[in-house]
Amino acid sequence: MKLLFKSALFPLRFTILLWIIKIIEWVFHISFATFGILPRNISGLKGIFFAPLIHLDFLHLISNTIPILLLGTTLFTFYPKWASTVFVTCHLLGGFLVWLFGREFYHIGASGVLYGIAAFLISIGLFKKDFTSLLISVIIVLFYGGLIWGILPIQPGVSFESHLFGALVGVACAAYFGSKRNIINDRVPL
Repeated sequence: MKLLFKSALFPLRFTILLWIIKIIEWVFHISFATFGILPRNISGLKGIFFAPLIHLDFLHLISNTIPILLLGTTLFTFYPKWASTVFVTCHLLGGFLVWLFGREFYHIGASGVLYGIAAFLISIGLFKKDFTSLLISVIIVLFYGGLIWGILPIQPGVSFESHLFGALVGVACAAYFGSKRNIINDRVPL
């Protein structure tokens, strides 16, 4: 139980920050959307850092909150040595790729990070090929396999680019860390 609580701290703190920001927007009737990623625009570079913290509305925030908590806790429980690096890499590199290749509008929301974590958890089992990692991969596919539709440009107003690049970065992280077979205690055994 102590391990689970410790593993949930970072995702919990992150989601609390998201809620505080959204509540500030709501209380003061302001929008921080211009702190999102605006591709190929110098002023849009700040969005690489801030976009995951900003959500269009409470429904958008709610749709990211529970998966960030669940997937983030899973990441920090089973891959504690890599979790922070995976999280930050999905956040920053995913955001940078959106800035380079995204459509020209403000991209906001934590779903790029969410897709990165999900893709990492799904693909790490394929690279590590150990029972625990494969089991986690299968469980994540069962619960979050529908995320695959989010990487396709089928929903107007949704940044499929954030989803796509977050997922690609998550797979790249899994490929990198999954090839590090000599790292001891890289995950907690089941």
